[in-house]
Amino acid sequence: MKQKIIIKVQMTCDKCRTKAMKIAATTDGVNSVAIEGSDKDQLVVIGEGVDSANLTCSLRKKLCHATLLSVEEVKEKKAEEKPKPPENPKPNCICCPQIPVCYQYPPFPMSCEVVYDPSPSCIIM
Repeated sequence: MKQKIIIKVQMTCDKCRTKAMKIAATTDGVNSVAIEGSDKDQLVVIGEGVDSANLTCSLRKKLCHATLLSVEEVKEKKAEEKPKPPENPKPNCICCPQIPVCYQYPPFPMSCEVVYDPSPSCIIM
């Protein structure tokens, strides 16, 4: 069961926010951690099988003030089936038929020409 836990933590500086996020992220079962709220004082933790009381207690030990605000189940959104476009659309041009092209091999054989220069301009001795 995926759950969303919101904990109000006293975080006055960026160092405290980083510390709180690190503590929450290392807890077993946590999938994501975010900071929300107008004062950026709410820690939102989403995960499966997360012990919210233990997490709040760990935050209290390291950061002093932490209050568990809510624990709610996250309902996964069902992917709406969108109508798929046709795989092979018909060409609009009737006068010139479309020829399928295979890009795996070159379209025609490659030819190489060997040039021999009997008197090279640079000689190393």
